[in-house]
Amino acid sequence: MRGQLSVEMLVILVIILGISALVASVLLRSANKAAEKAEQKADYILNASEESYARAKKAGEFCSYDSECASGNCNPVSSRCS
Repeated sequence: MRGQLSVEMLVILVIILGISALVASVLLRSANKAAEKAEQKADYILNASEESYARAKKAGEFCSYDSECASGNCNPVSSRCS
């Protein structure tokens, strides 16, 4: 008869679907772990950069902007806080 699936074909189909479900599950778990690690690294980098900007530079330290200096004045000629 045409159009009928044999028992062997059904068994193979079930096995293939089961294996693909397992592989998808493993890939999702590893993707979640990678996303968590990336988020932790990004948080660490952002916190480190915020701390460096939050620290006001003392007189004589190199600067680029007035906002970097504790005095609020960055000498454009020497590029140092005054």
